[in-house]
Amino acid sequence: MLSVVTYGLVLALPLLFLFLKHSLSPSRQSRPLISQPEEKKSLKTIMQPPRDDLDPPKDDPFTLEHLKQFDGSDLSKPIYVSIKGIVFDVTRKSDVYGPGKSYNIFAGKDGSKGLGKSSLNLEDAVPDYSDLPENEKKVLDDWFSFFQKRYNIVGRVTDMPASVSTLSNL
Repeated sequence: MLSVVTYGLVLALPLLFLFLKHSLSPSRQSRPLISQPEEKKSLKTIMQPPRDDLDPPKDDPFTLEHLKQFDGSDLSKPIYVSIKGIVFDVTRKSDVYGPGKSYNIFAGKDGSKGLGKSSLNLEDAVPDYSDLPENEKKVLDDWFSFFQKRYNIVGRVTDMPASVSTLSNL
């Protein structure tokens, strides 16, 4: 009886090996339902590339109070966001900065501190970023650079808090 079991194992093991080798080969492994190029196309990013068609920067003066008019609530007016006292026209991205959208908290104001902190809390969307630690000031600088490459500069805030008015904007 032992010889029958041994004989069966001798025959079964190579067959099992061939079956496993065949079923686990790369050509037989499960493939994604979406091919790689289609998959990349479907993963849309909100981070648009830099633009080369921006207008020359303007130096129109804005007060923080005046800037509030450009929060997207009045469809006849553009949407502006100020960073470090520089005002950007973000109207073309109303799907991000418009009323009820994810970054509307920054529309119509200088929310430099919130951008530096990567915070969407209303209490952080303020212009005074002087107390940010260096790593968050770097994040703010990165946001400023991002905006500078993608949105038209339409002016500057003339009444920034004294604690940040001496810091360089551009």
